[in-house]
Amino acid sequence: MDVLTPARTGTRLEVLRAFLVLGLTSFGGPAAHIGYFRTAFVVRRRWLDEAAFADLLAMCQFLPGPASSQLGFALGVLRGGGLLGGLAAWIGFTLPSELMMLGFALGAGALTGSAAGGALHGLKLVSVAIVAQAVWGMARTLTPDRARGAVAVVAIGMVAIIGGAAGQIGAIALGALAGFFLCRGAAAPIVGTLRFPVTRWQGSVGLGGFVALLLVAPVLGRVTGLRDLALFDAFYRSGALVFGGGHVVLPLLRAALVPPGWLSDAAFLNGYGLAQAVPGPLFTVAAYLGAAAAPAAHPVWGAAVALVGIFLPGLLLVYGMLSFWDALRTRRAAQAAMRGANAAVVGILGAALYSPIMASAVHTPRDALLALAGLLLLMAWKLPPWAVVVGLASAGAVFGA
Repeated sequence: MDVLTPARTGTRLEVLRAFLVLGLTSFGGPAAHIGYFRTAFVVRRRWLDEAAFADLLAMCQFLPGPASSQLGFALGVLRGGGLLGGLAAWIGFTLPSELMMLGFALGAGALTGSAAGGALHGLKLVSVAIVAQAVWGMARTLTPDRARGAVAVVAIGMVAIIGGAAGQIGAIALGALAGFFLCRGAAAPIVGTLRFPVTRWQGSVGLGGFVALLLVAPVLGRVTGLRDLALFDAFYRSGALVFGGGHVVLPLLRAALVPPGWLSDAAFLNGYGLAQAVPGPLFTVAAYLGAAAAPAAHPVWGAAVALVGIFLPGLLLVYGMLSFWDALRTRRAAQAAMRGANAAVVGILGAALYSPIMASAVHTPRDALLALAGLLLLMAWKLPPWAVVVGLASAGAVFGA
């Protein structure tokens, strides 16, 4: 069997510079980020070949977490010689949008008056368009047959009836179980292996750390009563349970932050709308939400806690899996379960599109027309999300003034 390895090991500074450029310029969401990565590292720099890139991408899409950030981290590990190379890639790719979102949060108090209120309402309408596009695209890819379509419909029902994180987690678990029995179709042939500078022991430590934090953080938060631990746990659980891309974190984060009273629905959707205007991963919305949920004197600390919490589980998982992936990815049962889980994700996101997004943003026929215009600009005119953000925020400011 062929061994798929990079042409040579680079330096961590090289990795940091390459991903910093992408962090400043990568608009368009996870699918676009993957295209940027392929152009930068397969076509232009030739850090690895097409087969190795596809293998890494398959692993990151298999795991919960932000797929594009996990892919960047894995590329950094491969090119930069280990964990520090992966961290250099993650810092470079996420730092620009993290700072922008923190800046938005710190300046939120300046957003007063009817024009500012209209602009913020326009950002909520952006969320309607962006998530509708994501639901449509994911449904076409992840529910191409009747079995997976049925899984998505059941997931919508579970989220509507049970509600909260329990409904979402239950839908994903049931989807995986259904996929195990119903989605054992022919899989694409698996060729080649990948060799990472990660030992089985290091991988086990990463996976053990993921599980330990998932179990221990909520207990420590309740026992100590420390707000910072509770905030970390809320973002860690959300980051640990996201299948299917960054947009799916929306209902998980809302369930963790809005019902306890840390944020209002309006503040939550404002942050989500602003996140569409910046490059880099959507998960950096955590900087805005963490700053907004923190006490007034500690917004920067709140942003840091939220960012570490939401990204850490995905990075621990991908680091832990790097030395085990070849053995797992060839198992048909695992592939089938993931097909079912991904179909459930479509249903979860579809339910979130209705509530809280449309329920909180679309109040008048004009709101509906603006949201529809944003969706058409994204899907028919192929405008980048940041341009739609500017357009709808401007329209909201004009109508709100």
